[in-house]
Amino acid sequence: MDAKYDFGTEQGERIVYVRPVAVADLPEDVRAQAAGLDHLYALHSADGERLALVKDRRLAFALARENDLAPVNVH
Repeated sequence: MDAKYDFGTEQGERIVYVRPVAVADLPEDVRAQAAGLDHLYALHSADGERLALVKDRRLAFALARENDLAPVNVH
């Protein structure tokens, strides 16, 4: 993830939103890499830009925290 994004702030924290994404809704080249998974998890900036796709929720939260971001679950 790149520091140029505006993640929004809440009491000084940079926020990133984590939500499940159906693999069927993704482009064909991404579906081909999903190795039989039904869902991936997307990390989004405050303005809605998709920053990353990962295989599970735990990894999404770990990636956010590794990049000094505060992950928020979105349903």
